[in-house]
Amino acid sequence: MNRRSPSVYATLSLYVWAAGIVFLFAHQAAADPGVTANEVVLGMSNALSGSASALGKGVKTGAMVYFNKVNAAGGINGRKIKVISYDDKYEPKATVANTEKLINEDKVFVLFGYVGTPTSKAIIPLINKKRIIFFGPFTGAEFLRNPINKLIFNVRGSYFDEAEAQVEYLTRARGVKKIGLFMQKDSYGLAVKGGIVKALNKRDMTIAAEGLYERNTEDINAGFADIKKENPEAVSMVGTYKAMAAFIRKARSEQFNPIFLNVSFVGTAALIKELGAGGEGVIISQVMPSPQDASLSMIKQYRRDMKEAGHSEFDYTDLEGYADAIVFVEILKKAGKNLTRESFTKAAEGLDVTIGGMKFGYAPKNHQALKEVYMTRVSGSKAVPMN
Repeated sequence: MNRRSPSVYATLSLYVWAAGIVFLFAHQAAADPGVTANEVVLGMSNALSGSASALGKGVKTGAMVYFNKVNAAGGINGRKIKVISYDDKYEPKATVANTEKLINEDKVFVLFGYVGTPTSKAIIPLINKKRIIFFGPFTGAEFLRNPINKLIFNVRGSYFDEAEAQVEYLTRARGVKKIGLFMQKDSYGLAVKGGIVKALNKRDMTIAAEGLYERNTEDINAGFADIKKENPEAVSMVGTYKAMAAFIRKARSEQFNPIFLNVSFVGTAALIKELGAGGEGVIISQVMPSPQDASLSMIKQYRRDMKEAGHSEFDYTDLEGYADAIVFVEILKKAGKNLTRESFTKAAEGLDVTIGGMKFGYAPKNHQALKEVYMTRVSGSKAVPMN
């Protein structure tokens, strides 16, 4: 028998050990930030205080309810989902600072659940420079959708989708000829305005009146005056709940009663709470089905999970955060054990799933999972779906 000497075995063991170390370091070097064997880290910056805080809190609450449920069941491919969250007060400068910290210090895998158009716009240079995925922003801005950015994945429908639905309703169902626009004086206002202009142009119409207000204020008086003097039959409103409520209250007090419409970003539950009885009849376009509609099994699941997590109130905002988390988790499953930003992107662009009666899908030339718009009217302090 040919027996190897102890020195030969030692040499072979050394080679095996060295090869293992090389493989380990190569694997670690190839791994993307925010991914370990048992964890994937997401970074979130949105409004948790200030005049838009209901939006940031809502998105975060809905997302965390689902992520916590997934983690309690063992995570995805052995990894728990961790979210590092910072408050930006709906101010772009703070969003940039938070994002730099999330990328450079916290080393997150993905940016998730941001709130707002101006805040999202401010970090696009960082996203492109650092090649980090930006997933599920709470905004319908077109610049996040067209042209396609391989790093940006939207879940909700766009402001162009909402604007078309609003104008179609006003012109077809109500016979409205004069539509005014009251909007936040920033990229959010301009994002929706672009959709309104497109929808009106399609019908050989133009904006009949326009008024502006400054972000994170309730100083609506000048913009209100600009709108009222033209006396439009309807006013499409682009802002957050406090300012929009201030506009509607002032209009009611001065017997100026056009049809008031808001886009989904307004924060439905917060707007209704601000207006009280004065909200009756206000129309809000939504990008999620009603959180009260338990005929959809996804909504039934959302309501059950919210209740089990200790939340007794249901709103479109936290439902959207919940839906964003569902889609994100489905992509994680599809990406498999070897999770990288590249494998995540490939999995996302091949996603085509129906979950609880709702269909979500992406493609290389489509980074928006949903397009549906649901029109609602405030009645009895609730947002009631319109047939």
